[in-house]
Amino acid sequence: MAAAYDAGVTVYDAAGRLPAVEVVRRRCKALAVLDAIVGGDHYTYDRAWGGDEAAAMRNGSGEEYDIVFTAGGGAFVRGVYHESSMFRYTDGGLWPGLLDGLPQEFEAMAAEPAFSGPGGTLDATFVLWRRAGDERWHAGEDIDFSPADDDEVDPDGSWLLDVLFDDIAEQYCTYAEEVHEVVLPRAAVGHVVAFLPLTDAVIRAINPAAAPGHVRAAAEKYGYPLEADR
Repeated sequence: MAAAYDAGVTVYDAAGRLPAVEVVRRRCKALAVLDAIVGGDHYTYDRAWGGDEAAAMRNGSGEEYDIVFTAGGGAFVRGVYHESSMFRYTDGGLWPGLLDGLPQEFEAMAAEPAFSGPGGTLDATFVLWRRAGDERWHAGEDIDFSPADDDEVDPDGSWLLDVLFDDIAEQYCTYAEEVHEVVLPRAAVGHVVAFLPLTDAVIRAINPAAAPGHVRAAAEKYGYPLEADR
C-alpha cells in the first residue's frame, strides 16, 4: 500500500498499527464493557448486526466510527471526523480514493444505509478493511489528502481509532478522566482489556456505584467472558 501522505497521521498509519481482526474484536468488546461499568455511552457492540457483528463509537460531538466483523472473518471500518477539511471540501460527500481497491465482499457495507448520508453516499473521512486471509489492513490506494492537509496535520480523523492500538488501557483511562472526570485504576482496566473473565471485584474497583448484575448482563450480551463461579 503506497501512502501518498506522510506529514501527519492518516488512515495509512492506522492500517499499520491496528492489530489482527480478532484482537480488534476483543478490544471493541472490552471498550463496550468498560463503558457499561462507568456509565458511558461512547462504545457499543452488537453481536446481531444482520449476519455479522459490529462495534461502534459515537462521541456525541459528531465524530464516530463503525467496525463490521463479518461472519467470514474479515472486517470493514468507516469513520467520520466532521471537523475534517476533507468533509468540508466535499460538502459531506466521499473524499476521492477512500474506496479504491475495496474488495467486492465489502461493497455492501460501503453502500449500507446506516453508514450513508442523505444522498446515499457513504459517510466517511476514512475507510479500512481486512479480509480473513489478509496479513494486514488496507486503505484506499494512493489517497491524495491535499488540499485538506494544508488545514490540518491529521486531516482524515483516523486518530479516532487510537484507542484500539496497543496502549488501549491507557487510552481508555485518559478518555474516562477527560469525559467522565474519574480516575480509573489502571490494573482493573487492564484486566478488562486483557479479556479476562469479568468479576464483581473488578467491576467495583472501576466503579463502586456500578450494579454488577447490570454490567454482567451487558458483558454477556457483548460476548465478553464472565467469571464462572461468583
